[in-house]
Amino acid sequence: MDNYWLNALWSVIPTVLLGVIFWYVMRAIIRADRHERAAYADLEAAERSRLGLPPSESKGTDGSAEN
Repeated sequence: MDNYWLNALWSVIPTVLLGVIFWYVMRAIIRADRHERAAYADLEAAERSRLGLPPSESKGTDGSAEN
């Protein structure tokens, strides 16, 4: 019976480890994208103010313009 549970554990470990690695990589990609978009928005706002243009309309999470 000991071999059964050990074999079951060794069968599940690679799948769990790959799932954790996949989750970590996707989390890193999504966070990097979020930070890149924020940096681009800050840069765009700074350039618009430097040129004397009005602030651009930001979009909400549902895609509609905020007022």
